[in-house]
Amino acid sequence: MARDYYGILGVPKNASDQEIKRAYRKLARELHPDVNPSEDAQHKFSEVTTAYEVLSDPQKRKIVDLGGDPMDNGAGRGGGADPFAGFGGLGDIMDAFFGAAAGGGRGRGPRSRVQPGSDALIRLSLSLEECATGVDKEIAVDTAILCDRCRGAGTAEGGSVTTCDTCNGQGEIQSVQRSFLGQVVTARPCPVCRGFGEVITDPCQQCGGDGRVRARRNVTAKIPPGVGDGMRIRLSGQGEVGAGGGPAGDLYVEIDEEPHDVFVRQGNDLHCHLRIPMTSAALGAVVPLETLIDGEQEIDIEPGTQPNTELVLTGKGMPRLRSSGRVDGRGDLHVHVEVVVPTKLDDEQSGLLRELAQLRGEEAPMLAGNGTKHGGLFSKLRAKSR
Repeated sequence: MARDYYGILGVPKNASDQEIKRAYRKLARELHPDVNPSEDAQHKFSEVTTAYEVLSDPQKRKIVDLGGDPMDNGAGRGGGADPFAGFGGLGDIMDAFFGAAAGGGRGRGPRSRVQPGSDALIRLSLSLEECATGVDKEIAVDTAILCDRCRGAGTAEGGSVTTCDTCNGQGEIQSVQRSFLGQVVTARPCPVCRGFGEVITDPCQQCGGDGRVRARRNVTAKIPPGVGDGMRIRLSGQGEVGAGGGPAGDLYVEIDEEPHDVFVRQGNDLHCHLRIPMTSAALGAVVPLETLIDGEQEIDIEPGTQPNTELVLTGKGMPRLRSSGRVDGRGDLHVHVEVVVPTKLDDEQSGLLRELAQLRGEEAPMLAGNGTKHGGLFSKLRAKSR
């Protein structure tokens, strides 16, 4: 006789998926072995879980509505159910045909309560100076850490871990179905022990039996010279602690390089603009320049320096950080010269400039040549248009 799955959950046959889910959650909280340790509650919890698994599956629910039982041995033959329903993948099918069905059952066994932790990621803002010189930064991270009360065991003081009575420590429950291929045995995780094969009778009140808790803590990140925007620094074992106090994953620190007021970074090179008066451009000068990490450097301005002249200070850029973590030399500092032309002159200054123009024999402004005689840009464009 088919079981009344709707009655087990206490919902009508026309209940929506959300109503079924709410009913299951309510009953599961009341009957969970960690809350209600009675044997009757464990049995009912298993029934409630099975009922929810059936009614939350559209195909299995259809079989129930037609008067069948998808969990019954004859459902595959009489109810028209999919003979492969309930398989998680090829491994389950191979277990069914060549393991359990052929030789009396070959389950995968209980899974370990101790699991490795996952990695964590955090962004860290650094100034351009800090990226250039390297720095030790103390940063606050929010991750799962080992429960200091149970030390990862998940049990309260004096508590114990017992073999699950529902699955007899196997961590899974097997069910037999008959199909046109013969008898098929499928296995699903035990709903009582969640596949662990054992039950914590008195879970730790601090972590709820998980063996870990979330906490905010400080870690020190050693940032090497030459890091750049988007680079990631790996801190081994500083990520999330795994369930059951399992080994922690890694913490990745992603660099967020802040813009600088003076210097612009392009790869390992730095660029800046130097403004000089027109007299220094014409006569030449020695100009002090404050670099990013090398202090003050003297820049030689050659007489007759033109606007937009680019001066290169070799080896005064950013450190070249290799993938191995080793620094291999430095980039260059590119200084772009801007010549400042005065906008306001008094009579004396204007007179001196006119006198200079006469002494130099400077003519009135005129258009520059278009390079026709030398095959310049305009002559090439003109030739292409013919």
